[in-house]
Amino acid sequence: MFSCVQSIGLFGMQTYPVAVETALENGLPRIDIVGLPDAAVSESRDRVRAAMKNSGFLFPNARVTINLSPADKRKEGPMYDLPIFISVLKASGQLSAETKDCAFVGELSLSGKVRKVNGILPMVIDAKERGLKAIYIPFDNAAESCIITGIDIYPVLTCKDLVRHLKGEKLIRKADRKQFPAFEPQNPEVLDFADVKGQFQVKRALEIAAAGGHNTLMIGPPGSGKSMLAKRIPTILPDMTPQESLDTTKIYSIAGVLSNHHSLVLSRPFRAPHHSISPAGLSGGGQIPKPGELSLAHHGVLFLDELPEFPRQTMETLRQPMEDGCITIARVSGSITYPCDVMLVCAMNPCPCGFYGHPTKKCTCPPHAPAKYLAKVSGPLLDRLDIHIEVPQVEFDKLSDDQPGESSAKIKARVNAARKIQQQRLAGSGISCNAKMTASQTRTFCRIDESGKKLLERSFDQLGLSARAYDKILRVARTIADLEGSENIATCHLAEAVQYRALDRKFWK
Repeated sequence: MFSCVQSIGLFGMQTYPVAVETALENGLPRIDIVGLPDAAVSESRDRVRAAMKNSGFLFPNARVTINLSPADKRKEGPMYDLPIFISVLKASGQLSAETKDCAFVGELSLSGKVRKVNGILPMVIDAKERGLKAIYIPFDNAAESCIITGIDIYPVLTCKDLVRHLKGEKLIRKADRKQFPAFEPQNPEVLDFADVKGQFQVKRALEIAAAGGHNTLMIGPPGSGKSMLAKRIPTILPDMTPQESLDTTKIYSIAGVLSNHHSLVLSRPFRAPHHSISPAGLSGGGQIPKPGELSLAHHGVLFLDELPEFPRQTMETLRQPMEDGCITIARVSGSITYPCDVMLVCAMNPCPCGFYGHPTKKCTCPPHAPAKYLAKVSGPLLDRLDIHIEVPQVEFDKLSDDQPGESSAKIKARVNAARKIQQQRLAGSGISCNAKMTASQTRTFCRIDESGKKLLERSFDQLGLSARAYDKILRVARTIADLEGSENIATCHLAEAVQYRALDRKFWK
């Protein structure tokens, strides 16, 4: 007896069709799974056998050979339990339902319950694009998959429920998007820029950074509010587009960090890994690499607090992804590319003790310690940060002021208006903000007059700016002009943009 059931494989963010073929032959009872299975797939034989018996079905007393095609691609994870279960039932004659236009994905417990697996969302999208009519998935994956329309999605609770459905005895209800609220990967506490006392210049710089998607470095003494400010940046970032929400949700689905009761990611992620994180934790890792913190912050904020404390190798991992907006991880099994279009926000103290340049507290570090401390951050990485802003100690009169600051809602309104101008200007290019403009786009949209050129020439000589820093100043100035609704970049816009390069290495030393 022979049967074939369709399933879906996952390699990074790429999906591919998998045919689960089962053949029953005379011989000593045994189960062989072929097709490059990993340990989790090989163990399916035990899970499927127990689930079948505990669900009231008979496991065939024969030699069972299960092939996962294509056989040249390595299969990983327990997601093939459910299609193997259905394929064995069909091959043994216990199920005769037509499953030609259906796909099955899910892990089985020994009792026959269908358990959640990672990466369901891209699998459902793949099934729809291949023209399949239905896909059967674990019940706990229903929330993330129901955002896809055009294909029937059946959330399965137990094996017995699935068999009854296929036989037409008791139908399973299709997944409905209305059942699940959107997923918000944010802290439960309400964050608002109105809580931040003083720091008007820093808040102005962060507004510019949010409007143009610019990478930012904040440097200041302990307790000046760097972390507090960084955590509130997502509250002023532009609203996510439907495509951005879908892209981010796919990454969260693959990483397995979506809630069972929520669907689409609507708010921009904020990821703040500890400085002890490894390069693999930041970029992604594993035999078949999973998304790292860089990709989990896709279309959101990656915050690196105490930047010099990160290992040098970990910091250097950021250089290429910051330029390309994606990261490629090469393994023996193949190369996987994950998107990581992030706004990088970093914070650091000016020296090891934290009080270099403090107006009241004395720095206890040796004379060359501040420059040595900053040197832990490589020049190329520092050069890729568009905005460098000093965060001074907040004065007492501002801390004791009962008047709330400007709210995140008001700042976000200006940011949304500026981002809309950028989207109209860059329409059709696949770029949505000034920070991502190419060199040719920078020359086209960031034209300056003679007085502006003279200002940049003086700044270039005094600060020792690189060619990359020159382009970044132009893009920041373009964002400042967009916030003011100005079509042209004025000299005052350039002067403010140059201020945000005050921590370039030559000046700091």
